[in-house]
Amino acid sequence: MSNMSMKIVCLDLEGVLVPEIWIAFAKASGIPELERTTRDEPDYDKLMRWRIGVLKEHGLGLKQIQDTIATIDPIPGAKEFLDELRSITQVVIISDTFTQFAGPLMKKLGWPTIFCNSLKVAPDGEITGFKMRIENSKLSTVKALQSIGFETIAAGDSHNDLDMIRASKAGFLFKSTEQIIRENPQFPAYETYEELMAAIRHVL
Repeated sequence: MSNMSMKIVCLDLEGVLVPEIWIAFAKASGIPELERTTRDEPDYDKLMRWRIGVLKEHGLGLKQIQDTIATIDPIPGAKEFLDELRSITQVVIISDTFTQFAGPLMKKLGWPTIFCNSLKVAPDGEITGFKMRIENSKLSTVKALQSIGFETIAAGDSHNDLDMIRASKAGFLFKSTEQIIRENPQFPAYETYEELMAAIRHVL
């Protein structure tokens, strides 16, 4: 165990363990343009400011998004994967989502540790802005974990996961897009939790 305790697995949340929240909300609200994610727009700051503008335009706030989130279940097999992974090593979810969105999903995943951001919400529920926990949150968090003696193993699906994957001792693409996989041939790409588990076990 002494060797294993020095490693920590860093996972993205949306697209890896749970469906994309904004895509689910785009479908529920009937606003297809909200389906844009970091797979389409690598600049997260720009993407979020644009989303907040769309919500304002349609008079939608936090409550409507939380109502949709309440109906979202983890990707089939995600909780079992996470339970098994947490039984053999330390795991942290590093996500660009927000505490106001993540809570119900963390409950369904058995309350794993998540590092994410927070929304600025007006008393009437309007989302007025957002506060990033730290700049380049995924890469910064991985580097911080490394600075306190952990070797990181990372997996994600989007543009904003690449830095964290690149900076880790081992990194994997999971349920990613053909384009991202093609542009990053150095990273093994997997589609099933069984494959990802086997790959992580191999490097632990």
